[in-house]
Amino acid sequence: MDHLTAMRVFVRVAELNSFSKAADDLELAQSTVTKSIAALETRLGTRLINRNTRGIGLNEAGRLYYETCRSILRQIEEAEGLVRRHDAELDGTLRISTSVAFGEAVIGPMLLPFIQAHPRLKVDLTCEDSYVDLIARGIDVALRMGRLTDSSLGGRYLGANPWITVAAPGYLARRGTPETPEDLGSHDCVVYSSVQGDAVWQMRAADGRTHAVSVRGCLRSNNLPTLLSAVRSGLGVAILPRYVAESTLRSGEITECLPGYVLPDQELYAVFPSPKLVPRKVTALIRYLAPRLRDAWWQHPDDRTDLFRDGINQIDPEYFENKSE
Repeated sequence: MDHLTAMRVFVRVAELNSFSKAADDLELAQSTVTKSIAALETRLGTRLINRNTRGIGLNEAGRLYYETCRSILRQIEEAEGLVRRHDAELDGTLRISTSVAFGEAVIGPMLLPFIQAHPRLKVDLTCEDSYVDLIARGIDVALRMGRLTDSSLGGRYLGANPWITVAAPGYLARRGTPETPEDLGSHDCVVYSSVQGDAVWQMRAADGRTHAVSVRGCLRSNNLPTLLSAVRSGLGVAILPRYVAESTLRSGEITECLPGYVLPDQELYAVFPSPKLVPRKVTALIRYLAPRLRDAWWQHPDDRTDLFRDGINQIDPEYFENKSE
């Protein structure tokens, strides 16, 4: 029996003046209670309870120890109560980490109703594209794209992040529309340097065959708004997450290329420091986000600000219209 449990047993024996009553109250065998008190006295090197044929009673050392134990146990109960109330009311601070583009365009706006519904909860949203150590940074939950690699972390699958091949109509009018992935070799391409194979694009045809195409162009960046702006301005062909391209696809500023070839989806996960004893504020956030990131969530932009459309200035399209081939 651990020391804290032994203290609880001792306090109940002292309060009930009986080993058997304490055993019944704690739902323990009387022999377990007797052994616990004997082990406690051995540990302390002094007798705490006097025993005789008329019953039991605390001696002076026992009374001093009882008062101290009762105070300690009361503080522990208060601390546990604070944690339970904190968890039940979604109090304190919820620290969330995600990528810059996804955080700005999707998660930030999507969180606003959640924050309004839990006024006692403070949300700290960090948006950065570099890998974040959840434990070292004190992050409660990270929203990450791609497969999970750290088996020590907890994770919940939220949905898929599809990608699409796009270009501006003006660019395609000048350079022609690619019909196969291999045609991209003669096109200017705008390359996202973080995922999807960098300058080697993997595409799957309807018959299941995979095409790995090396591409080139004058712009390579890890910033999705910059790449979208370049595509809108006619700089070349790009592969982009569907949520980044969606509004400009609907407006006709860009168009899908190679619709018969599919790019690999990214898996979207909520990741947290441990799969055990997940805080209620984290599970509440996951329950909130999960239905909103199912199915074709990128087709419903009404609940978010379109930062990709207006958040960065376009390159002057006249430069490309007058550019010699």
